Amino acid sequence: MKKSLIAVALLFLMIACQNDDSSENSVNQSPNVAQRGCASHEVLDRQLKADPTLALRMNAIEEQTDEFIKNGKIVNGVLEIPVVFNVLYRTTAENISQAQLQSQIDVLNKDFQGTNTDYNSSNPFNSVRGALNVRFVLDNVVRKSTTKTSWGTNDAMKSTASGGIAATSPTTKLNYWVCNIGGGILGYAQFPGGSSTTDGVVIDSKYTGTTGSAVAPFNKGRTATHEVGHWMNLRHIWGDATCGSDLVADTPTHNTSNYGIPAVGHRSTCSGTPLEMYMNYMDYTDDAGMYMFSNGQATRMAAIFSTTGSRKSFR
Repeated sequence: MKKSLIAVALLFLMIACQNDDSSENSVNQSPNVAQRGCASHEVLDRQLKADPTLALRMNAIEEQTDEFIKNGKIVNGVLEIPVVFNVLYRTTAENISQAQLQSQIDVLNKDFQGTNTDYNSSNPFNSVRGALNVRFVLDNVVRKSTTKTSWGTNDAMKSTASGGIAATSPTTKLNYWVCNIGGGILGYAQFPGGSSTTDGVVIDSKYTGTTGSAVAPFNKGRTATHEVGHWMNLRHIWGDATCGSDLVADTPTHNTSNYGIPAVGHRSTCSGTPLEMYMNYMDYTDDAGMYMFSNGQATRMAAIFSTTGSRKSFR
């Protein structure tokens, strides 16, 4: 497996997911075309600096995940995850409809269960396609009007003191904040191990769901699939470093992030020049260019919901 626990601990202290830093060597990009921007590792880097014990907790999660994978355990039955949407809006367009929110739930279920109809079975990674026995359910929608034009990535939207909405039962419900993040960031997530008061995902209203105000090329709900993947302990597929590790055995080594929809047969220049799994949800391709998780990723996600996992309270 592509991991070392010591290296993982060091990695947590060094990583920062900044879209522009990794774009120099990526494919299919243009300064005039919208590109995916995820701030999950940038937020993690800030949290690690603020809380020195977080790296220890996350390292313990990696040890538990490794043990889960080695023992071949699986989550029994279908795991139901209630989702609370916290909608912060300044304009009518930002106050997205119930139908748009439900369309996002529908995408999450198809993508994580591996039933999405846009999956291309002729891709070279068909044999390692993974799925998770999970069902997302729309639990509640909390709406709040605001005068803020953008919220940034400092978790202000998660606090009533700063004008946001506090998390609802974060140890048993996935909180999904919908707001205008700004700065070209589509969304971000909190990895397992962080504070429960800020736990969940944040997605811009323009990139939530498939209807209403959803804007192309990120109008197929895949920003949430990507961020919920982080929430379930998945890393970016390029490991946030040139030829880095995502801690999963069956995903190939990537140079860096990919944008747009790469040409078929795109290879990495890393050792062995492997084909890149640019159709993976944890890359940076457009929504229409991503359509799968791997078996290893599915097992890694399942691990956090095991009886000893960091999100066992969701069982």
